[in-house]
Amino acid sequence: MSLLRRRKQPPPPPSDGNGSDHDDDKGKRPSSSSAPASKEATRRTKGKWSCVDSCCWLVGCVCSAWWLLLFLYNAMPASFPQYVTEAITGPLPDPPGVKLQKEGLRVKHPVVFVPGIVTGGLELWEGHHCAEGLFRKRLWGGTFGDVYKRPLCWVEHMSLDNETGLDKPGIRVRPVTGLVAADYFVPGYFVWAVLIANLARIGYEEKTMYMAAYDWRLSFQNTEVRDQTLSRIKSNIELMVATNGGNRVVVIPHSMGVLYFLHFMKWVEAPPPMGGGGGPNWCEKHIKAVLNIGGPFLGVPKAVAGLFSSEAKDVAVARAIAPDVLDSDFLGLQTLRHLMRMTRTWDSTMSMIPKGGDTIWGGLDWSPEDGCECKAKKQKGNDTEVSDDINGESVEVPPEPINYGRLVSFGKDVAEARSSEIERIEFRDAVKGNNIAHSNTSCRDIWTEYHELGWGGIKAVADYKAYTASSIIDLLHFVAPRMMQRGSVHFSYGIADNLDDPKYKHYKYWSNPLETKLPNAPDMEIFSMYGVGIPTERAYVYKLAPQAECYIPFRIDTSAEGGDENSCLKGGVYLADGDETVPVLSAGYMCAKGWRGKTRFNPAGSKTYVREYNHSPPSNLLEGRGTQSGAHVDIMGNFALIEDIIRIAAGATGEEIGGHQEDEVPISGLRARVQFCGFCFAIVIFHSFVPFANSLTGS
Repeated sequence: MSLLRRRKQPPPPPSDGNGSDHDDDKGKRPSSSSAPASKEATRRTKGKWSCVDSCCWLVGCVCSAWWLLLFLYNAMPASFPQYVTEAITGPLPDPPGVKLQKEGLRVKHPVVFVPGIVTGGLELWEGHHCAEGLFRKRLWGGTFGDVYKRPLCWVEHMSLDNETGLDKPGIRVRPVTGLVAADYFVPGYFVWAVLIANLARIGYEEKTMYMAAYDWRLSFQNTEVRDQTLSRIKSNIELMVATNGGNRVVVIPHSMGVLYFLHFMKWVEAPPPMGGGGGPNWCEKHIKAVLNIGGPFLGVPKAVAGLFSSEAKDVAVARAIAPDVLDSDFLGLQTLRHLMRMTRTWDSTMSMIPKGGDTIWGGLDWSPEDGCECKAKKQKGNDTEVSDDINGESVEVPPEPINYGRLVSFGKDVAEARSSEIERIEFRDAVKGNNIAHSNTSCRDIWTEYHELGWGGIKAVADYKAYTASSIIDLLHFVAPRMMQRGSVHFSYGIADNLDDPKYKHYKYWSNPLETKLPNAPDMEIFSMYGVGIPTERAYVYKLAPQAECYIPFRIDTSAEGGDENSCLKGGVYLADGDETVPVLSAGYMCAKGWRGKTRFNPAGSKTYVREYNHSPPSNLLEGRGTQSGAHVDIMGNFALIEDIIRIAAGATGEEIGGHQEDEVPISGLRARVQFCGFCFAIVIFHSFVPFANSLTGS
């Protein structure tokens, strides 16, 4: 050991000529040989740059930039963003509230807002252990922060009981109350906020505005059973009328809220215990006008895709871009199956299944939209188009076949074939196969009714090839019998043979405008206000999933495309005119035809008006979501729509604001639907007089 220690000691410094060791300089000067080595080691140490260093610098730069931008945002004058916008786009028009305030309009009729599906906030009042600390925190709406922190716990609390359609044991989720319930869906994404702000410009405030918040997951009648929501709406409307000089209310429902308030108007008239006991003249005494925004009166095809495969156009595109991510077992995500398990417990979604069957939506070889362009607002015509070939000679170009009546087709070839060429095998009496989930534990973890369908049932569904609005109901009963068993208690999708039949007094018919009468309110006005000019989902091309033993067995075939860029078939979805969610046929048909004048659906002759708003997207990012948008939610910020609403709330009638407002292009919007649906409605009118009409309509 002494030898090792001796070897590790540094060599003695060199001596001078006198043999002196210069003890004074020992340890103060490095040797000439060790100095370069020390400098080289230092240089190598300084040159190293680890991943940790890079991450720290990146986080530091991002945080510094974020704080700098936040500081500048808070330091700049409030008018600076508007100044920049006006410098680029020119002077902005006054908001409708400011404009009408200058005209002298003031608050008159109290206003009631009825939000649609998913736009109303929900908060937790009681939950399981995984939801500890979330008492009265929003599970829906707001920041959605808890979705990312505990997604499976969130799904569990947002789901309803599969048998009752009400709360699961130990869970209570309730709607947020007040105007904040649906003014913003998430921070920065308005729903009712712009309309509320403009109404406030002419004097409206909390005492003259009421948000009729409800739990949009429940069936309409169950909102009364569990929360007495319908009774609260009735009481609040009566209070607002009494405290505002007897001025009747103006009701503004949006999306599914249109169907909910249609149900309310029948409920409030009906005697207890099923109804509110208001009597046959309650609506006449308390409601001036109902302004339905984007109302799916006759349902939406998108609801079919959502219930059938938990997807729509956007989800199908995302799935095509990232295959197997949304329904992969990787990391236990299985996103679409969790989504299906949750949404199939929401009974309200079944209220938007298409109503009226083939009579309204079309059959295998026809639909009300036949002859219309899905994009351009002009008639294609039933004849072939004429174009010039490269030699200048005229060539007949046959129009692209569009069979909108086939809401679901298995394969593009089936969607385009003549009905006589389609060989269909009946599925309704097919024997369902063995449980397809028995071999995979992860399949059983997320229960969907597809687990009980089996290969035999899956093959039977695909072999039927094409489904219309009438057979869609049977299809959903076949693939999801428990869901539809609950839904059939609360909703109906047919056309009434005789509206005086006592069976139509049941609440399951109240949200279907084809199976109920409007209230006895001749002085009440009804408006259909909706956007046009946006391609909207109308029918779907499906295929079998490649691994149906565990996945949802059916999916939209995103490879199905039309012949050119102007085709109505995009990514397995046939598009028609509408507001991106609700086709024009559903949004405007009742006010344009079914309720126009005194009809069996409108025996009191309440005046109805159609107000179409042609979609105009924002010209640049500074305009946000645009002030002329016709999109299903963005239309809530449409200046023309807001101006119409404020004028009516301030006392104007439908005639005074211009009556019907339909697009001037001859075959666009609702007029086309009315022309081509004329004979459909004739069938509806004579349905109770022609014995064999049932076989023709399939209802």
